[in-house]
Amino acid sequence: MFWRLIPLLTTTGKLQMAIDEWLLQQHLQGNIPPTLRFYIWQPVAISLGYHQKSYPEYWQNLTRQGTPIDIVRRPTGGRAVLHQGDLTYSLISSGFSGSPIESYRAICEFLIWGWRSLGIDLAYGSTGRGYIKNPNCFGTSTGADLVLPDGRKFIGSAQLRKKGAILQHGSMMLEPDIEFFRYVFNSEVFSGVSDIFTSFLSTNDMGESLINKIIEVLIIAASECFKIQLITEPLSDKEWLEIHNFANTNLC
Repeated sequence: MFWRLIPLLTTTGKLQMAIDEWLLQQHLQGNIPPTLRFYIWQPVAISLGYHQKSYPEYWQNLTRQGTPIDIVRRPTGGRAVLHQGDLTYSLISSGFSGSPIESYRAICEFLIWGWRSLGIDLAYGSTGRGYIKNPNCFGTSTGADLVLPDGRKFIGSAQLRKKGAILQHGSMMLEPDIEFFRYVFNSEVFSGVSDIFTSFLSTNDMGESLINKIIEVLIIAASECFKIQLITEPLSDKEWLEIHNFANTNLC
């Protein structure tokens, strides 16, 4: 089976969400095959779950290094995620049957395979008591999330299901600004995993090279886990135009 792989994209949160939702729409219409992509949010943004009704008022005026923080609503559920120092994956496909938690776990297997090959063992979380009241997605974990052996949440995922198709995307915490996370959520935050890679990446390589290495490994894991062949195909000019129109028409 052939899937599409869209190369790493770095752009605004609003546009990233438009791309994900547009890809799901196109897949439902039979215009594109199942698709996998990875992306980075720029500028830094907070994404809210589709049904998340409230968040701290001071988030409206947040800045980091003099740049305002975007607040964007995801088409998927879950709680707020601060997208800084993270890498996001997105998968659009059909054919994952069963309950939501069963499809979560079927999709997350490629993440488990990939990170295990990098020396990090992940397991599924369990819903914490404060999940609904906690505005911070990484403040608690559910059965759809992946945690480290010590219980710290490492990958938070969210899902949208439509007519047999699924959009699932999730944030992988790599190199967060700890002090900024504490300020935003008024709580402790997982410090990321970049230190684990110092054995094969020099300090000067830690940014882009670390991300490229992770993406490379996860692409291999997805190919093996789903028994697919990923064909790299960037978004075309025509697709970009449609995505911008979709964003301006459908998103706030």
